[in-house]
Amino acid sequence: MVSILFKWSLFFSMINMPVFSNISAGKAVRHPIFMSVTEIEHNVKDKTLEISCKIFTDDFEKTLRQNYKTSIDLINPKDKVAINKLISDYVQKHLSLLVDGKKVELQFLGYEQQEEGTLSYFQVNNISSVKKIDITNTILYEYKKEQIGIMHVTVAGNRKSTKLNNPSDKCSFEF
Repeated sequence: MVSILFKWSLFFSMINMPVFSNISAGKAVRHPIFMSVTEIEHNVKDKTLEISCKIFTDDFEKTLRQNYKTSIDLINPKDKVAINKLISDYVQKHLSLLVDGKKVELQFLGYEQQEEGTLSYFQVNNISSVKKIDITNTILYEYKKEQIGIMHVTVAGNRKSTKLNNPSDKCSFEF
């Protein structure tokens, strides 16, 4: 999968905006922007869509706490299986894809921490070709009205991107 961290860092350097005002003890504190980055890449060889969602960990924890009414620590989880289930459930409720007009099911592969973000990984199987992808993305929309969703889709080496500003939640890519 393409290095998401590089693109995440590049985005902030391009807009010349600090992401965090302070980082201490491995926990991030206040940041001036609320966004998620979703990468979708078609893997022709494996006939899959590879999907990653990067979300600021502090925002994601707060959102999961609000939605599931339970204690959440994504960096040091007490029960990794339970956290996996919550992340999978949340993202699948807030990210849906139509590939060539057909709804597809996201298969959760896992998650990891990378600096200030939580990356969750999904896959869609049996996708031999892609002409059009329709995306509905409401990740963290209930958390902040200023939430932004950056979407990157790559098919046959052709990368297209867009930005969704809450409440706008739909976009389409044609290849």
